Amino acid sequence: MNDEAVEFASLLCSRLCHDLLSPVGALNNGLELLVDEHDPEMRSRILALLSESATASAAKLKFFRLAFGAAGGFGEQVDAREGKIALEGLFGGDRRVQIGWLVEQEQMDKAALKVLLNLALIAGDALVRGGRLDIGAEEGEIVVRAEGPRIVLDPELRAALEGKTDSKALTPRAAAAFLANSLARRRGGSITVSEPGDGVLMFGAMLGA
Repeated sequence: MNDEAVEFASLLCSRLCHDLLSPVGALNNGLELLVDEHDPEMRSRILALLSESATASAAKLKFFRLAFGAAGGFGEQVDAREGKIALEGLFGGDRRVQIGWLVEQEQMDKAALKVLLNLALIAGDALVRGGRLDIGAEEGEIVVRAEGPRIVLDPELRAALEGKTDSKALTPRAAAAFLANSLARRRGGSITVSEPGDGVLMFGAMLGA
């Protein structure tokens, strides 16, 4: 593994740790409160918050394992439904983002699923006030559509998705976008990004054989 690959792996780890910090921190704080709390009603509320934080942490780990890691076994194909479950777990907790899953194929190429999940992650994050996320895929083509009252896509993420970012200037925030673009290019494809007009943002990925 060369230095560039090691650096990129560290950026992905930084992104993962950043996203896990909030639910894991809430778990730690809740446990500290539980030790000193003796009121039954308050203990019940704290336990409910602990359960929510544990569920959120597990959902994020499951998603990142599939989007960044080697989940799905060692074969080239993976059950597409795992992607649907991972996305629903990631965004479904607070009901801020509704998921529309329009993928009919039962199996997907592992790299294609990673592209899909990372595009969905970025599009979901762009829905700063919530909205709807529709994900579709056919052989060699992926479309992710985000719709909501306010959409914000950082220029750094757009540049990374379109392959205009130097890996040496990459930050943890853009690691998922860089990964999606790298996987698409490795398959002889590319990613296109629409302008966020009329409350809609669309990503398209064309993947070669």
